[in-house]
Amino acid sequence: MPVGLTLHGAQLEVVPGGLASLGQRVAQRVPGHRVAIIADQAVAQFYGAPAIAAFGSTTPAPLLLTFPAGEAQKTRQTWGVLSDQLVAAGCGRDTVLVALGGGVTGDLAGFVAATFLRGIPLVHVPTSLLAMIDSSIGGKTGVDTPAGKNLVGAFHHPVLVLADPRLLSTLPPRELRQGLAEAIKHGVIADPAYFGWIAANLRQILDTGSPDEATQLHLVRRSIEIKVQVVRQDEREGGLRKILNFGHTVAHAIEQVTAYGVSHGEAVAIGMVTEAIIAERLHLAPRGLADQIATVCDAAGLPVRLPAGISPAEVITATRTDKKARAGQVEYALPRALGEMAGSETAYGVRVPDADVLRALETL
Repeated sequence: MPVGLTLHGAQLEVVPGGLASLGQRVAQRVPGHRVAIIADQAVAQFYGAPAIAAFGSTTPAPLLLTFPAGEAQKTRQTWGVLSDQLVAAGCGRDTVLVALGGGVTGDLAGFVAATFLRGIPLVHVPTSLLAMIDSSIGGKTGVDTPAGKNLVGAFHHPVLVLADPRLLSTLPPRELRQGLAEAIKHGVIADPAYFGWIAANLRQILDTGSPDEATQLHLVRRSIEIKVQVVRQDEREGGLRKILNFGHTVAHAIEQVTAYGVSHGEAVAIGMVTEAIIAERLHLAPRGLADQIATVCDAAGLPVRLPAGISPAEVITATRTDKKARAGQVEYALPRALGEMAGSETAYGVRVPDADVLRALETL
């Protein structure tokens, strides 16, 4: 069941059970290429063998490279190790790199693909909801540095994104909720009806024991459609694409301050509520919008307050290294209402004084 969308040459396909046909789909997109798969060690245990088996008797057999799981591994050091392993294996420009895993793997493997021999084809096979609906779409790749998230990276679009919703069955509930935060964000920035649908279907969405395939398909498809609609108009985040950063300025700061003890999706939930409060304080959004967002996030099991032991001042300091900062001032993507974002006159980046951000954080 393909989504029926392409983005910068990438075919975007949502196919239940699609992992089994990975070899055939890759061969159609990049025929005659050697295959190298990058996965973290946890994902490799579940899906490494099935992914290799999907290529049948391909010669040479797909190369599987692994690294320890976790955001802490998304570094220049890990990028260097993986790149060196490709060199040692004799991989050339006729190699296609398959990123098999969640957001960390997609960002990291994508950066390897963008830089190895100045760029080789990339295929995303996301195994988490967050990766299926967000990080695998749009061409962003990169690694973190001690100063902040995603400060070193490149734009490198995949040739294929193959999302298999059945892979979500092995996802821990916390990981599923992470992706749901991004889906909620899509509803806020572009589609109030979708926001309402998520709120009404949380039980089915979060039921990993007996998931409803139709519900999963709609969730993944609609989020992909929204992100594609935005990215098509602004590939390199010069304007409209900034709306996808709603919640993320505060989120990245929280991740940095907690040394990634707070997961990305959890941080995004807190960030969305905070940034909606900022929008209300600046009279960009009506009172009550932040409460609407907080209610849905809370019902989804996502946090809506700063973790204990983290001060608002620490978060403010961390925002200053955000990659969206301009001339030392931090920009935010702020909502005007459900389905509408503020700041069209300033390329969708709203500069907010630290004092307003501090007061918003203090109200959580």
